[in-house]
Amino acid sequence: MQVPSDQRKRMFPIANLTMSPRTVFAVIIINKAGGLVYNKTFHDGGLNKISTNDYLVLAGTFHGVHAITSRLNPIKPVAPAPGANGISNRAEPSSGLEVLETENFRLQCFNTLTGTKFLLFTDSTQANVDVTIRRIYDLYSDYVMKNPFYSLEMPIRCEIFDRKLLSYIREINNR
Repeated sequence: MQVPSDQRKRMFPIANLTMSPRTVFAVIIINKAGGLVYNKTFHDGGLNKISTNDYLVLAGTFHGVHAITSRLNPIKPVAPAPGANGISNRAEPSSGLEVLETENFRLQCFNTLTGTKFLLFTDSTQANVDVTIRRIYDLYSDYVMKNPFYSLEMPIRCEIFDRKLLSYIREINNR
């Protein structure tokens, strides 16, 4: 089913993507309670501008959908298999929604063990998105989590993280 362009923009306000392939458009970080703690757009021409309130709604909605999809598992979990030295390995928990792909964009989610979610909006042809999102997580670990002035679960206001992230995304977008 083809959706007219103006209707698609209303349905997916963050996805007016007319830029060249291999572009990172935005990063959103959601805390374990579903609150928006960070959002940054990188390609002004690639996304429709949305309000801060819309970002908050997006974060809360995605958190809820992710929680529901992590519980939708048609296969009963298997008992953990014994690992090395007789210690059993934990079964992998269901991961929930990881990728949302449309003809215009891809939304990739990386869920950390602590429940923090990293959402990366890219062009649908972007390669190695999992590597990109892991690198963003590394930057977060190095510059936010090691910052003695950062309070857990609170909005991220760390200038060096912003600079390093912007530098990394510019490097990707200029390839």
